[in-house]
Amino acid sequence: MPPQPSSRFAQFLFSYYAHAGTFATYASLFFAARGMTAAEVAVLMSLIQVMRIVGPNLWGWVADHTQQRVRVLRLTGCGALLAFTGFFFADGFAQLFACMLLLNLFTSAQSPLCEALALTWMKGDISQYGRIRLWGSAGFIVAVTIAGYGLQRWGVDSLLWIAGGLLVPVLLSALRIRDVPHVPHPHDAPAAPLGQVLRRREVIAFFASTALMIGAHTSLYTYYSLYLERIGYGKPVIGAMWSLGVLAEIVCFWYQAPLFKHFGARTLMNVAFAVALVRFAMIGGGAAWLAVLVLAQVLHAVTFAVHHSSCIITMQRWFAGPLQARGQALYMSIAYGIGGTAGGLFMSLFWDHIGPQAVYFAACALALAGWMAARLSFRWQAADAPRV
Repeated sequence: MPPQPSSRFAQFLFSYYAHAGTFATYASLFFAARGMTAAEVAVLMSLIQVMRIVGPNLWGWVADHTQQRVRVLRLTGCGALLAFTGFFFADGFAQLFACMLLLNLFTSAQSPLCEALALTWMKGDISQYGRIRLWGSAGFIVAVTIAGYGLQRWGVDSLLWIAGGLLVPVLLSALRIRDVPHVPHPHDAPAAPLGQVLRRREVIAFFASTALMIGAHTSLYTYYSLYLERIGYGKPVIGAMWSLGVLAEIVCFWYQAPLFKHFGARTLMNVAFAVALVRFAMIGGGAAWLAVLVLAQVLHAVTFAVHHSSCIITMQRWFAGPLQARGQALYMSIAYGIGGTAGGLFMSLFWDHIGPQAVYFAACALALAGWMAARLSFRWQAADAPRV
């Protein structure tokens, strides 16, 4: 079989994050225009995070159990497109709830499945990972920017045609990907059962650290725009800050391979947590100064891109080969599903009862706890490593 072109994975991630970013960014406006209350909008939007707990694990299990990961990826592409058509006919909260449930059941699994295939294709050499993953960030920023102009011109109802239309290239790019069978090395140890892997203390500590770090980042994903608006920044500045953060992560993904070769995932993950403490403190205490805000957004390159790649590299220790898809699914479910959902609820307590600035100091506390969990994980990995 000829080698799998990395461009096919890049095309899929570009298309996937173009749809996911556009829909997640503007869906709340669409729901409000359909007459949903603020509480109903919050419930509908929360399903994006909640289904990240269910969808990736379900489809990851199917993919690893059948060893038909590309077929499962294509199935989720068809399912997402069919589920999205329901929004054109949905009338009322219950029907919109059902549409969100079905759509995110399929879409939540697509990125982990694609990344599992890409990692298998890399055969342990993930120096190309950053340059593939950056296309997801590029798809996000391009589509969200263009969709914003489209909604302004044609109205919020056009979101259905824009976001639904973006699911077509997701499916088409999935059809171009070919399966990448795992070819075990003659000296590879047999893969441990998943339950045995998940009971290891270093794995538990690792996943706790990812959930805490993503939980800290919900201070941005959920409250950042509203926080800047409260301070007095206009929408052009708020949009520019979001764009700057995504551009910073794209540049980091492109150039990070030499950093990982020289310093390793452990050192760079420690750096990412340390920088997160500084970044969230800057936003909480110095967002009134535009220069501080700009620097804090540039640091997104470290707190997101470097941390994300460090996690992917670290997981290869436990979730390679036949566990690849479920490893990626667990990362998505625990970090973004559980961590994102719990983090948003945790931050809401500070926003409502103490004030907006307190959200970012609470994010510092979560990042610090995540750092401690990551350090424990690496310490236990070293302690449990076989002596030779």
